[in-house]
Amino acid sequence: MTQNTNPVWLITGCSTGFGRELAKLVVARGWRAVITARDRAKVADLARGVEDRVLPLSLDVTETGPITDCVRAATEKFGRIDVLVNNAGYGYQSSIEEGEEDKIRAQFDANVFGLFALTRAVLPVMRAQKAGHILNITSVAGFVGFPASGYYAATKHAVEGFSDSLAAEAGPLGIRVTCIEPGPFRTDWAGRSLVQTPNAIPDYADTAGARLKATSEKSGTQIGDPVRAGEAMIRVTEMEDPPRHLVLGAWGYDAVTNRLKQALAEIEASREISLGADYPQA
Repeated sequence: MTQNTNPVWLITGCSTGFGRELAKLVVARGWRAVITARDRAKVADLARGVEDRVLPLSLDVTETGPITDCVRAATEKFGRIDVLVNNAGYGYQSSIEEGEEDKIRAQFDANVFGLFALTRAVLPVMRAQKAGHILNITSVAGFVGFPASGYYAATKHAVEGFSDSLAAEAGPLGIRVTCIEPGPFRTDWAGRSLVQTPNAIPDYADTAGARLKATSEKSGTQIGDPVRAGEAMIRVTEMEDPPRHLVLGAWGYDAVTNRLKQALAEIEASREISLGADYPQA
């Protein structure tokens, strides 16, 4: 995107939180944007007075038809897509044992399979341009599995692995890939948007149960600022050599770097066992 002074952004999940704040920043810069939410009425105000360069659309990323329609509408209006922000998704918390099948699958549909489908739909556009930048909003949970967040972490780990492969395949074609990995931010993630299965098994009261309670209690007081997060995302798209990972917030930075250091130490401590699994070398 660094060479394009009037980029076209496609951002999902713009009714609240990161998506809405990022959309407002993009619009304020005078850029072109396709701004989506499941209910178009919740994002229509962002296009008021700038309809020539801002297209609000209804989009449920769990439905194939609307994804195809969205990408078609974007290219018909603007002729290209420079930045795709896969932001739509939500959190589901429960202990692993108490997880509910329908809730687990619904979260994977939104956080994983919807993101996969929209990315596939946009890739032909970016390939033809030989340029583009895909921002996948994952989480600190893409690196660290916390109590009560096993299924949420699984969705974010999935997107991180997908993004590694996507970067390897699409990078040589001029398409950049960055995962945005927020820690706690003052969005609706831990409030209105959060789905929880209450802890009823006493054995998990001090782990999953305690985190379920803490998450709800801290909603609205997190240190992370969604507007500053949006500014950080824009800054990454303007870099000549953008990072594959961008952790947001001091808490998240510490959590991720500590976990990666711990993982490396564990792997190195088992080096002899690891190398011993190969056929003996002559």
